[in-house]
Amino acid sequence: MTPDQKFARWIRNACFAFMLLFAYFLVADLAMPLTPQAMATRVVTKVSPQVSGQITDIHVKNNQVVHQGDVLFDLDPAPYQLAVEQARLNLEKVIQNNEQLDASILAARADVEANDAVLQQKNREANRLNALFHRNGTSQQLRDDAQSAAKAAKANLIAAQARLKELEVSRGDVSEMNLSIRVAKNQLKQAELNLSYTQVEAKHDGVVTNLQLEKGAYAAAGNPLVALVSKDVDIIADFREKSLRHFSQNSQAMIAFDSQPGRVFTAQISSLDAGVSAGQFDANGRLASPTESNRWVRDAQRMRLHLSLEGESVQALPAGARATVQLVPENGLLAWLARTQIRFLSALHYIY
Repeated sequence: MTPDQKFARWIRNACFAFMLLFAYFLVADLAMPLTPQAMATRVVTKVSPQVSGQITDIHVKNNQVVHQGDVLFDLDPAPYQLAVEQARLNLEKVIQNNEQLDASILAARADVEANDAVLQQKNREANRLNALFHRNGTSQQLRDDAQSAAKAAKANLIAAQARLKELEVSRGDVSEMNLSIRVAKNQLKQAELNLSYTQVEAKHDGVVTNLQLEKGAYAAAGNPLVALVSKDVDIIADFREKSLRHFSQNSQAMIAFDSQPGRVFTAQISSLDAGVSAGQFDANGRLASPTESNRWVRDAQRMRLHLSLEGESVQALPAGARATVQLVPENGLLAWLARTQIRFLSALHYIY
């Protein structure tokens, strides 16, 4: 075989190998898609105090594991202790005022009864003098004086009743449902709640990270100071839209993490995001901005999958750990090829 014939054979073999490789990648992309755009994520809670104050104590260290209810740091409680004491004094004052109102109400009721008795007496006297006047037994002046006295007594009774009503309205309910007492108790509970907020606690289990607190620093309410990383791991993977046509929730997948070369983990698709940021438009009152591109073939849109897997070694992965995800088809041969492909890529992590 001449050198030209050998070269031609090499060219034919290379073209044939290229066609086979191209066909494999085409079939693999359609039937057993794979993506290196995947990572382990965790929910990160930004811990912020609900009240403002100076930091007095820090009870955790960076990268420390904490549990729900553990105290992370303390704020100066002195101003809030004073607020609690003030609220208690206010409650006592309200109770004392109510007792004074009770005494005033008793006095007002006695005054009403006394004025009512006087009115009855004046009415009887006016009636007697009126009868005598008609029989010429008394003068008109005495009759008029008696009638005026009866009217004055009635006015005094009405004034006493109005005073009693005013006191009863001010007193309100005589039970524990009294409005003034309820308001004072509510203020006391709010002050006690604010005092409890001076101890900032973890709301769920997690790991404290990027801790940069110092004693004496001023913490403003609502300002995040600590990042609390959840222990629960969520694996996200971005696939091209067309690659997901034959897969749905609970479909099997395999994951290879960069930090654990040679190991492959079995997982399942737990959910598919309802959309991506490119499909979100704000109602800003502006005209549409059509996408401009000079490319003949545009980039494919990627959709985000969430995958679930279990294992203590996986729970130790940090947030942001990179991974490669292989979706496994139901076809037996294609499933074998998919497993072989992801294991080969996992072994390559020893090199790169």
